[in-house]
Amino acid sequence: MPQKPPTFKTSLVFQNRTMAYFYNQLEQQHKILQKIQAVLPDTLAKQTRHCLLRERKLIIYTDSATWATQLRFYNSAILDAVITLTKTPVESMKIKIITGTLGLVSKTTRLAKLPSVEKIEAIKMDSLTIEDNQLRLSLQKLSATLERLSSNIE
Repeated sequence: MPQKPPTFKTSLVFQNRTMAYFYNQLEQQHKILQKIQAVLPDTLAKQTRHCLLRERKLIIYTDSATWATQLRFYNSAILDAVITLTKTPVESMKIKIITGTLGLVSKTTRLAKLPSVEKIEAIKMDSLTIEDNQLRLSLQKLSATLERLSSNIE
């Protein structure tokens, strides 16, 4: 008689305390988020994406700085609503901004718009005619820095 192949059990079938702990944490975060959204106006509630409790601090994630500013106005209402759901008292609230593709917002690097070579030379020449020593030195440093930066780009 041919033997049956062994049945495959998914990892969720086995008792795993670590996974149970994480599921419990996710469920708690979901309940807290629902409570926060219930306290907020509908337009603002739709913009609160996630929440997290860490070391007596409530962290709320939203999409933009505009919504983060609006959420700060509801600081005391949010903390009062959450107090019944947590084992330890929540002392403060922090709001973080997330983006759809990258996760947490990272600072974008802005490139400086450098003036043309003619304008840099004009700054340099004008600095020679200025009588105020501090202003003359500042303009000379500025023209030297602009020359160095423009030569690095080319």
